[in-house]
Amino acid sequence: MEMQASQALSLLNAKAVRERSHMLLELGLQGELEHFAVDLSHLAEAARRTLAATDNTYPDRQIPFHARWRQFETGGIDRWGMLAGARRFSDVQGMGRAACDLAIVSALLDAAAGEHWAYREAITNETFKHSEGLAIGSLAMFSAGFFSHEPLDPLRADAITLFRLDKDELAEGLQITEKNQLIGLDGRLSLLNRLGEAVSLRDDLFGKEDEPRPGGLFDILYEEGQTGPLDAERILELVLDGLGPIWPNREQIDGVILGDTWRHSKVTTQDKTTNLVPLHKLSQWIAYSLVEPLSWAGIEMTNIDGLTGLAEHRNGGLFLDTGVLRLKDQKQSLNKHEVSSELVVEWRALTIALLDKLADWIRADLSVSRDQLPLACVLEGGSWAAGRQIALEKRGDGSPPLMIISDGTVF
Repeated sequence: MEMQASQALSLLNAKAVRERSHMLLELGLQGELEHFAVDLSHLAEAARRTLAATDNTYPDRQIPFHARWRQFETGGIDRWGMLAGARRFSDVQGMGRAACDLAIVSALLDAAAGEHWAYREAITNETFKHSEGLAIGSLAMFSAGFFSHEPLDPLRADAITLFRLDKDELAEGLQITEKNQLIGLDGRLSLLNRLGEAVSLRDDLFGKEDEPRPGGLFDILYEEGQTGPLDAERILELVLDGLGPIWPNREQIDGVILGDTWRHSKVTTQDKTTNLVPLHKLSQWIAYSLVEPLSWAGIEMTNIDGLTGLAEHRNGGLFLDTGVLRLKDQKQSLNKHEVSSELVVEWRALTIALLDKLADWIRADLSVSRDQLPLACVLEGGSWAAGRQIALEKRGDGSPPLMIISDGTVF
């Protein structure tokens, strides 16, 4: 049984995401994939656009890591800094727990919002859509004590409150109305309810210093970081361990839930993991977003590049819209595709592998090292913004080049 468990665990890490994504890229370069052709001669155009987006947002090339914190700062306002300053945390652990509560809950609400939803921020009276709207909306809910079980301590997300959260409450918090519809609301609610349940069942991970809360992970990581640099891949492993049970109807091996892992017939191995492709998009988004709270608390981070690119529609759209990827059957661009379809699994895995190639191309062009320009900075600068920009140019509503049936739990 231990051997079987280790087979499941072999997919619950960033190395497996990278290895299997590059397996599919190699097949694509050999022309052996069913759905996509790969043409690396167009990578220069994807890199040019990524650099242009980077220079537009970060003209001094001082690029922070890709993380939820960037969207909390939309419009140049340090919303978290103001909140934390007003709260006056008594120690770094208290602030770290709260920041990790916020990052985890907000990241899980961050699947595609659709074109018909927006969030109006009361303080600025500005309206935000897409990922920025979900970030600012979730931050406002967090600051109002929406997820807290302690009336005198609003800046927390308690397992019991997450577990009991209902649809009307979440809809009200995100300003959803008949005219302001968010796609995948049920899926998002289910993730938060299941998060509450999973956290309450794992005191060893989430309840070390406080009542069970997602930010309890901070205490484990903070303690491990006292003895030397903390590996970013370790953050992801803990996230995947603790949050595995929250993902609905997913692949399993011997009872171990594999999260954002899907089937593709061309990925073959000699064990139970054959045909399985791990992508772990939201879990890696969480891992990237936990790096900063740990850094603020004085923990030295290492191997940020151990994490992979994110398999979502902005990065993936960049490669399709620049011609690095081409659908072999163009009619497929007119259809809506299930997340579990081989076409979508192929697209997402190719996106991860191509982001590695894109980062290498940009580093070579700028004559910088991996340490000077980690993948997290290429994503932030970068590829995500360039994917959104080219989508707006090619399709007035900015929609991705492929239509995905989203339930709010993947991307």
